[in-house]
Amino acid sequence: MTLFVWFDSIREATQSQLYRDKYRQIGTKKVSDFLYFENVTKRFGKLTAVDAVSLGVRKGEFYSLLGPSGCGKTTLLRMLAGFESPDTGRIWLDGEDITDLPPNKRRVNTVFQNYALFPHLSVWDNIAFGLKVAKRPRQEIEAEVDAMLDLIQMRGHEHKRPSQISGGQKQRVAIARALVNKPRVLLLDEPLAALDLKLRQHMQIELDLIHDRVGITFLYVTHDQGEAMSLSDRIAVMGAGRIEQIGTPANIYEEPRSSFVAAFIGDTNFFVGTVAKNIGDGGEYCEVHFTDFEPILCFNDKRIRPGRQVSLSVRPEKISIGHEPPNPSNGNGINKRNIFRAKVEDIVYQGPYTRFWARIGEYKIAVLQAHNRFLLDQRPIKWGDEVWLSWHADDGYMLEQYRETDEDLLDTPPDTIGEEMA
Repeated sequence: MTLFVWFDSIREATQSQLYRDKYRQIGTKKVSDFLYFENVTKRFGKLTAVDAVSLGVRKGEFYSLLGPSGCGKTTLLRMLAGFESPDTGRIWLDGEDITDLPPNKRRVNTVFQNYALFPHLSVWDNIAFGLKVAKRPRQEIEAEVDAMLDLIQMRGHEHKRPSQISGGQKQRVAIARALVNKPRVLLLDEPLAALDLKLRQHMQIELDLIHDRVGITFLYVTHDQGEAMSLSDRIAVMGAGRIEQIGTPANIYEEPRSSFVAAFIGDTNFFVGTVAKNIGDGGEYCEVHFTDFEPILCFNDKRIRPGRQVSLSVRPEKISIGHEPPNPSNGNGINKRNIFRAKVEDIVYQGPYTRFWARIGEYKIAVLQAHNRFLLDQRPIKWGDEVWLSWHADDGYMLEQYRETDEDLLDTPPDTIGEEMA
């Protein structure tokens, strides 16, 4: 069977797997996942790198483990590859318990950040290496390596050594070398971290196309939120060895469960106050009061009752900024637009948009303004200007968990140089 025929059969199996409701019994838990970490814990001395993690990956998914350095994502990947053993818990792949299998029996392959290509071998021989070790027939090796060269668009470079090709080409060769062995899961450990920005963006597109073509399960480890958001079907956000939230990129960004997720994925503004009263039919909206800020109207999706504390996340791009006050947004007799007077303290121009930080009392509010036009008919906003900030009540999202220390993750300029030095 040629490599592309195998890819097509994998893709067909993937589609049927994703759309049928077929469950397997694993321990005491029924799951429909192709790959499943069941209550996995890993310690290194007194450090708990992975703390009772359970997560499932569907067949054919592009699934990302996202989090800061030291959160346990690479340790999870290494346990799946067989390079580390969990202290407790089990790892299941396609219904098989692989926890105690040696790495060469697991049918998973890893693409590393540093490529790990053999410098003395050509591109062709690097890709063929695993097939040669497996003592596959010469004709089969040639057919499958040639197919991989077409897949990664490296035809014409097959006789070059790694030192004669670019970083992006090296990464494509490393991916091809892993895929040619027909793994059930491809593990990618921060594979784009060593590339410059433009090449990294280009490789994201190529990775996505390769995944669509071969249809196998990708498990991707990264600390780059942009990579995870643009590539993934689903993301598991990790912090301190635990899963903070699992969901689609849109779900993770628009509906963060905790202050950690809201602050780590993009940027946000936090408001912690008390629900004063419910407004509208069935308490659809609520008014939140603060000790040192004006009341905020918020969509009450959690149905929080008056008197209860609530934490809000408002993304900078949801906030409008201008010299003139905006028009109210009325609906069902309710003005659903929060409008505040503020003073601009910091401005950072970033090409397609400008970041502003404007002060309201003790609060420094982050605002993101996209450049739809190049200031053709409006007065530019400058440092020290008095401005109006506003956002719709639906754009304030209620968090389930708030930790004050997570505010350290926000991209907020210090008030003074001395504060930054401290």
